[in-house]
Amino acid sequence: MQTHVLDYLTDSVKRVPDKMAYSNGTESLTFGEVYGQSRAIGTFLSDSGVYREPVVIFMNRHPKMVAAFFGVICGGNYYVPIDVEMPESRIRLILENVKAKVMICDAGTMEAAEKMAFDGKIVLYDEICHTGIKEAALQEIYEKALDTDPIYIVFTSGSTGIPKGVTACHRSVIDYIDHLSEALGFDENTVFGNQAPLYMDACLRELFSTVKFGASAYLIPKELFMLPVRLVEFMNEYQINTVCWVVSALTMISALGTFETVIPEHLRLIAFVSEAFPVKQFNKWKAVLPDATYVNLYGPTEGTGVCCYYTVDREFVPGDVIPIGKPFKNTEILLLNEKNQRCGSGEEGEICIRGASLTLGYYNNPEKTAEVFVQNPLNSFYPELIYRTGDIGRLNDRGELEFVSRRDYQIKHMGHRIELGEIEVNVNALDGIEAAGCVYDKARSKIVLYYSGRTDEKTLTVSLKEKLPRYMLPGRIVRLEKLPYTANGKIDRMTLTKML
Repeated sequence: MQTHVLDYLTDSVKRVPDKMAYSNGTESLTFGEVYGQSRAIGTFLSDSGVYREPVVIFMNRHPKMVAAFFGVICGGNYYVPIDVEMPESRIRLILENVKAKVMICDAGTMEAAEKMAFDGKIVLYDEICHTGIKEAALQEIYEKALDTDPIYIVFTSGSTGIPKGVTACHRSVIDYIDHLSEALGFDENTVFGNQAPLYMDACLRELFSTVKFGASAYLIPKELFMLPVRLVEFMNEYQINTVCWVVSALTMISALGTFETVIPEHLRLIAFVSEAFPVKQFNKWKAVLPDATYVNLYGPTEGTGVCCYYTVDREFVPGDVIPIGKPFKNTEILLLNEKNQRCGSGEEGEICIRGASLTLGYYNNPEKTAEVFVQNPLNSFYPELIYRTGDIGRLNDRGELEFVSRRDYQIKHMGHRIELGEIEVNVNALDGIEAAGCVYDKARSKIVLYYSGRTDEKTLTVSLKEKLPRYMLPGRIVRLEKLPYTANGKIDRMTLTKML
């Protein structure tokens, strides 16, 4: 039974030491190089007396940053990734929370790191990765490790404005990667195109699956996601055959007419996550790549990545909802109503998760942890935690789970309970719409719709009157050149609310 995530790397380096593991298209690391450099970093941390502690990694998006992750784990610690694009105030809150003794930087981030209010030691990756490896010390660390030991902390947004550090362990990551890869069919021939930032849990899909199978992963330069033709050309150049991207990255390609110039020739698996995929845009992808496998993924960071999947097996038309399907093996979804009872078919309830993929909770924040990691209300016989996602779902007549909306997106308007997500689905189904996001102006009791696309506000208003009841019609419609998105690819409704 596997209990340590580094067993993935150890097994692959025995089989394919000289195969490229991670690349950004310019610089690469083989499995042997990742293995050697990570063990050098683990030795450095051990020599420094840093053990079972958080280690901050502040590096540019590069294969070396991935090796740094493994190096921190190798030393018996857990990594805390931060990024130059994070606001200074957010970084300061993270550093105050974890109180790490060491921060690993690269030449491009060292100057910024030295300006931070960091009380620990700042070290350069390119220096510590040459530390002489002490096999006996690393072996002792490995043998003492438990599968419940943490391996990373990633910070998500908090409702109070204070970020929450989700802490995952060996057990949760192994459970997640093993069942994700089985469901999606990853193997040694998989060539990932990574889109997710390395300071978020979404990158686990590519990073850990790569070392599990001896596959390869390209860290696609962020700037290419603003240049769809060049993005697809990059994918073709490196024969990328598997992507697990946020919906906004996929719709950017299809909505801007990219397929008229170039198509991703090697893609065989297209997984999407973060928001509902507008069926109109989804069908554009299906028309261009009809033989590819399409998978809708769903899950919160607190559940170690995604926990549900739906492999598209039928046709959908605009206005339909693509299901999120069913949970991975060893995970159960509890759909609970307001009385903490299981929902029947078609009844809406909160999506709750139970299983080994649950993370340990929020680092140094027992109060917030206790709010959402709670005793399973269906089990009164022994302690058993579930995670309450705050997401609303329902089972359709096929028994498939459908995402309805965030509980936060439910409003009471004109005497009716309304899901703002339902309005967005109807807007996205219209021609000339690229993306849409709804918020509620409580002060004026108005539904406000923001959208991007070539359709003008007047035409959109007329179209919506034909699709929505009067009480669901937006009281204000605003066209934007581009909607704001969060770092994990979701429409940034907090920013939209500030624009009211």
